[in-house]
Amino acid sequence: MVVDVMLKPEILDPQGQAILGALPSLGVSGIAAVRQGKHFEIDVDGEMDEDALGRIRDLAGTLLANPVIEDFALRVEG
Repeated sequence: MVVDVMLKPEILDPQGQAILGALPSLGVSGIAAVRQGKHFEIDVDGEMDEDALGRIRDLAGTLLANPVIEDFALRVEG
């Protein structure tokens, strides 16, 4: 299971802005915006069923992401 956490679109992203500002000095052009986020890979014991998915959703919404300023997305991989 993967949980990706990103700042909400209306929240200023200073780290993304810093990366964007550094791109020209690295010879990179044509990039209009950069937003940074967090990526979590979570392994569960047993089946990835609705109960496990619910526990991970709760974990993401209370510990991994700050729901005031961040959104999260879940996806099953592998």
